[in-house]
Amino acid sequence: MSSFWNSLPKPFTVLAPMADVTDAAFRRIIARTGKPDVMWTEFVSADGLFLGGKEALMKDLIFTEEERPIVAQFFTSRPDMMEKAAALAQELGFDGIDINMGCPDRGVEKQGAGAGLIKNPKLAQEIIYAAKRGAGDLPVSVKTRIGYNKDELDTWIPAVLETKPAALTIHARTRKEMSKVPARWEMVRRAAALRDACAPETLILGNGDVMSVSEAHAKAREYGADGVMLGRAIFGNPWLWSGRDPEAIPIPERLEMLILHTKTYEELLGDVKSFAIMKKHYKAYVHGWPACAGRGGAKELRMALMECENAAAVESVVRTYLRAL
Repeated sequence: MSSFWNSLPKPFTVLAPMADVTDAAFRRIIARTGKPDVMWTEFVSADGLFLGGKEALMKDLIFTEEERPIVAQFFTSRPDMMEKAAALAQELGFDGIDINMGCPDRGVEKQGAGAGLIKNPKLAQEIIYAAKRGAGDLPVSVKTRIGYNKDELDTWIPAVLETKPAALTIHARTRKEMSKVPARWEMVRRAAALRDACAPETLILGNGDVMSVSEAHAKAREYGADGVMLGRAIFGNPWLWSGRDPEAIPIPERLEMLILHTKTYEELLGDVKSFAIMKKHYKAYVHGWPACAGRGGAKELRMALMECENAAAVESVVRTYLRAL
């Protein structure tokens, strides 16, 4: 089946789905500043969409034409819910569907979803097939880890590949390791070899500890991946794909972006999400410069921003600070 995946340049880079980070507001900022080859939504509960909570969760599925190609990511342990979610994604006009089989959140795992599916390959396969039934012409991909408590690559990855997903993202750590150890990129190479043997049309993406687009390209070539997913590197750096050195972004420009990001968050999500979620970004935007005569440094500004309760207050604090520069 032809899809956007087939037309991507190799190696390509994509934006990771990160809960309370890559929401509709931040994606809109990133798309206008420096766009990756593919964007992902945050992960969305398929169960929540159809068993209560749909109104709020639909805000996680807002996107603009600027973000294309964009993939909707869902999690569930119920094939029937995944089939419905995939059909909804097609109806909403997404370019692809991704299934989260790697999230270590205990609440997600209690449902048998996320990384919990690594322990249940048969159910994982049923969920992928269900997504394909609901997706129509949309390509279905999977994001997972190399194992649960230990390296299970040689048994787990072939089980996923048997379903022939359009793409498979390998977070090169086990669920037990979380992000506490360096990503083991040699596992991505092994996954690519397994792909070659049993599902040659599936694209392999590596994920873990990559902090720049140039590093992503180098990793892809070294370890045989078709693409690389970047996550933490985007914090406070919507310029990640612009080719600019984030440390060279002038303070006023960085702070203007913080204001725009905050306003966009409040406009799109302020009625369903806590303003405290937006504050998670402030430490990443505001760091690295000392206090000097007449004004505080990044730390002092950050402390003032953490006291703010809405976008208007944030803008007032930042404008006052900028006047003192």
